[in-house]
Amino acid sequence: MSTDPHRARALGRELIDTHQWLRSELRRVTHSLDEYPATTPIGSLRDLRAHCLAFCQALTAHHTSEDETAFPVLAQRFPDLRPVLTELSADHHLVADILTRMTTALAEVSIENLATVRAEVAGLSAILESHFQWEERRIAAALDELPSADYTAAELFSRRH
Repeated sequence: MSTDPHRARALGRELIDTHQWLRSELRRVTHSLDEYPATTPIGSLRDLRAHCLAFCQALTAHHTSEDETAFPVLAQRFPDLRPVLTELSADHHLVADILTRMTTALAEVSIENLATVRAEVAGLSAILESHFQWEERRIAAALDELPSADYTAAELFSRRH
């Protein structure tokens, strides 16, 4: 098993990079929502819907891989982190609830419910920024200590971008 400290340190950076990409995609979603005035034809909203749903899927995959892979690995290796990991998983459930509401609203996107989607995205943005910052502060250093040969960023964070 390789214990190259330069590679091991990269896992914490990979988490931050994954969060940066998700932040960027969420900003794009927000910008796209802001581009649609109340007079936009429904057909024009299809691309917006697809973009929002793709973001929801990417975020869900990221949180699922953390809950199913990264957090159990960290809990086993760093028992002191278990309460933090439990709280982070609880955040993931809160985010999942917001994503469910967004997905429901997007299923039949219309000018009438565009305000609902905007409100959900605004709430999601606030929660995610706080969550990402806290997660990065609390677990990036621990990720840096994991044996690099055992785990990849794709396995731990569903990094596919």
